[in-house]
Amino acid sequence: MSAPVLVVNSGSSSIKYQLVDGETLQASTSGLIERVGQSESILTHRHGDERTERTAHIADHAAGLEAVVAAFEEHGTPLADAGLIAVAHRVVHGGERFVQPVVVDDEVEAAIDRLSSLAPLHNPANLEGIRVARKLFPRLPQVAVFDTAFHATVPERAHLYAVPASWREDHGVRRYGFHGTSHAYVSRKAAEMLGRHPKEVNVIVAHLGNGASVTAVERGRSIDTSMGLTPLEGLVMGTRSGDIDPAIVFHMHRSTGASFADLDDALNKESGMLALAGQIDMRVVEAAAEGGDRAAQIALEIYCYRIRKYIGAYIAALGGADAIAFTAGIGENSAEVRAGALGSLTALGVRLDEAANAAGGPVISTPGSPITVMVVPTNEEGEIAAQTTALLRN
Repeated sequence: MSAPVLVVNSGSSSIKYQLVDGETLQASTSGLIERVGQSESILTHRHGDERTERTAHIADHAAGLEAVVAAFEEHGTPLADAGLIAVAHRVVHGGERFVQPVVVDDEVEAAIDRLSSLAPLHNPANLEGIRVARKLFPRLPQVAVFDTAFHATVPERAHLYAVPASWREDHGVRRYGFHGTSHAYVSRKAAEMLGRHPKEVNVIVAHLGNGASVTAVERGRSIDTSMGLTPLEGLVMGTRSGDIDPAIVFHMHRSTGASFADLDDALNKESGMLALAGQIDMRVVEAAAEGGDRAAQIALEIYCYRIRKYIGAYIAALGGADAIAFTAGIGENSAEVRAGALGSLTALGVRLDEAANAAGGPVISTPGSPITVMVVPTNEEGEIAAQTTALLRN
């Protein structure tokens, strides 16, 4: 590897990691620790074609990263011998301050901590991974790469909310957007598939996983995106509601006496496809719908309809699109969702090739379609490694 980067994505009870070449974007090793802090944690480690799994008590993120180091020593190249140039960390919220990757120092760490009020479910866990890695790898640069950074180019007409000025100026209330590393990578790959430079094309990226968002990318720059101040706004997701009337929160508070913390949990963890269909696994939802389950059928219809509305709106916002790219777990694997999301967009220039869609692409539109529709596997870890490498070499 010419630019080895250890990419760490630290969640509240999980640690994902990859050893990635920041130039080729190829990963030689990857892994996941689940149930950090519980009695039985699970570490899955992949090196080449070798996959190992073990169960142990991993008390916290410090023990977790130590277990990662041990896994590299036991299977593959020890990290001490890998020639690492940096440890890169996914950080969900960079606010208005962090619009590029940054080398972490004490001041940056404190700033990320202050931004936790904007992403209380994510930033504290991301920060914990940074703090542990700074102690474990004291001689290596620690680089923070922010989900929100790609959307720093969204203009005021799209990122300002019509709320009191003091909310915006004193409390940072605005649209930030998320999944930025995925949208950046996929929009560039879509341009490459068209044989054109990213600055020559307009691309709509639909990142559809448990979390989901759509972004309008105009000539390589994000100009609008479906997620907002937090990752709750926008599409229907696995457990998140997506767009709702904000007054619903106050109505439920008055009607039930539920605390705002409980309502926050309900909208983030108990809504979305889970609330509509009783499932968050789209494969299970699709099978249930096929079997005649009415709740699953309407849930799938709502899910696709919301995507279709955003795609249609972004074709208008861009003044026309060259490509629509589906990515992430559902976007890459569900032909039914892709077809449902594009269903009535024929008048806007979308011509779906049903056979190509069923086969998974990569191009799933007809040869004469004014808008090329494609399936583009995302590579968020590769993008994080690439941005880290570029930062350190400039």
